[in-house]
Amino acid sequence: MTRQASSSAPSTDAAQRQRARLLRPVDAPKSLSSEVVDRLAEQIMSGKLAVGAKLPSEAEMMKGMGVSRTVVREAVAALRARGLVITRQGAGAFVDRDAGRQPYAIDPEGLGSLESVLDILELRMAVESEAAAIASERATAVEIKAIGEAQRVFSRAITSGERAIKEDFAFHQAIAAATQNSRFVEFLDFLGRLIIPRQSIRSFEGTPESLRQYLGRIEKEHDAIFQAIGAHSPKRARDAMRGHLVKSRERYRELASRKS
Repeated sequence: MTRQASSSAPSTDAAQRQRARLLRPVDAPKSLSSEVVDRLAEQIMSGKLAVGAKLPSEAEMMKGMGVSRTVVREAVAALRARGLVITRQGAGAFVDRDAGRQPYAIDPEGLGSLESVLDILELRMAVESEAAAIASERATAVEIKAIGEAQRVFSRAITSGERAIKEDFAFHQAIAAATQNSRFVEFLDFLGRLIIPRQSIRSFEGTPESLRQYLGRIEKEHDAIFQAIGAHSPKRARDAMRGHLVKSRERYRELASRKS
């Protein structure tokens, strides 16, 4: 059904004020990307950004909100996961659905508690274990090489004394890509880097040495996954990924018991 133009449509000045409100600098909340998501979602849910409307460009949001390109992209990815926007190559992001229709969503702000970390790890066990098995069956030589390179980048970050959050996430993304099933990639994009618990919870890393030891254990677990996928062994790959996530769950259960 075609909507008739309303005689009460906002004036140019009103539209400019609305745009200025959307693009005002972002304060420093717990999560900049969540603040950007909330602001854009409010505009969509209220109808101020109608179905089909184009979101401001990355450059406009970066300048107007005072945030980085990474923050903008994480926010748009979160909105896409919630079904509120679609992205078109070379064109930008557009409002994709009526405000009343909301799919399942996970609030990133809720991932800062140990209970939520454990819940997400169990969800990942169900999805990523099978993703590793499928990747072992389908991965091309190029995709296996990409997983290996992600592992090497992760190892270099550890050696440099970094917390290796984005490198950890990139390793799991490479495995999802190797399934040749875009839904696994979308699942990780939906959860975002907050699936890496140490981004939101300081855990077993009180000193540089304890951090290195903690990440060293993860590095060995990653290597077992990589070797299994490279060997095209679904059972080994599934078991290695599940073992990695089970060990992560046990580490955070131990942390939870200390805090209780």
